[in-house]
Amino acid sequence: MMAPQHRSLPRLVSKLQNALGEDLCVALDDPSVVEIMLNPDGKLFIERLGHGITSAGEMPRSAAETIIGSVAHVLNSEVDDDRPIVSGELPIGGHRFEGLLPPIVAGPSFTIRRRASRVIPLDSYLVAKSITPGQVAVIRSAVASKHNIVVAGGTGSGKTTLTNAILREIVAHAPEDRLIILEDTGEIQCEADNAVCLHTSDTVDMARLLKSTMRLRPDRIIVGEVRDGAALTLLKAWNTGHPGGVATIHANSARAALQRLEQLTAEASQQPMQAVIGDAVDLIVFIERTPHGRRVTEVLHVSRFAGDQYQVEPYAEEQRDAA
Repeated sequence: MMAPQHRSLPRLVSKLQNALGEDLCVALDDPSVVEIMLNPDGKLFIERLGHGITSAGEMPRSAAETIIGSVAHVLNSEVDDDRPIVSGELPIGGHRFEGLLPPIVAGPSFTIRRRASRVIPLDSYLVAKSITPGQVAVIRSAVASKHNIVVAGGTGSGKTTLTNAILREIVAHAPEDRLIILEDTGEIQCEADNAVCLHTSDTVDMARLLKSTMRLRPDRIIVGEVRDGAALTLLKAWNTGHPGGVATIHANSARAALQRLEQLTAEASQQPMQAVIGDAVDLIVFIERTPHGRRVTEVLHVSRFAGDQYQVEPYAEEQRDAA
């Protein structure tokens, strides 16, 4: 998380902007930009909504090293041969930054995942045919019933953007609810009047944040991405008086999300946790990148774990109009 109180922050930001160059600074202000990528060979690529990934020229090695070093400085972290990875928020716009230096890459490399400038509502997903009316109805019903929702998908599938849309539905349905939002980097956007956003750090991990969350009087617990044994703490919280939460998880299908949760909870417990998962998770919404753009392709209701298997019900798909 960036340190705004850093005395030299304006100077570092200026240095960072100069190293990025005018074209990339313009791209960071472009709402259609999803990701900016620099490969170790110096080639730049930009992904834009509806246009995929296109070449964006090249960047000198010295400029790339300056960018990575400046971000590390703002994050109060060190970057060298022994610590060649920098992860955190870019001090320009709060975008997610991942920087790599030799020896783990041949040359300096980074990826900037642009933070969405606005929340895209579910109705816009409908207009874009990224979701069906039936799927929207199921999600809205789950929100109203305070069901726990897991948004699953692969890298770059749009899990966070969809989560923002679901949070918008939560705020519209239950504006009085207190939301506690936990993330590694600040990507989730929430318009709730009563919301607390917590970020992990080098010394405070997700499991520790979740334990603290229990004392913050949450109505709903939102986790940006479940990626380790903290999954068990979250599931137990959802099961013990804090329903109606949302979390994202990296998985290749809705059912694979359940298997992924099993793997993550196994990091924190030697006991199988299928029953806990079956009780805690009510709905899995799977989104993926397709040749026609990002689409919700599965919505799976989970009732419980019994008879050595999850009791699930996939919601029938309506026919989409031809893309």
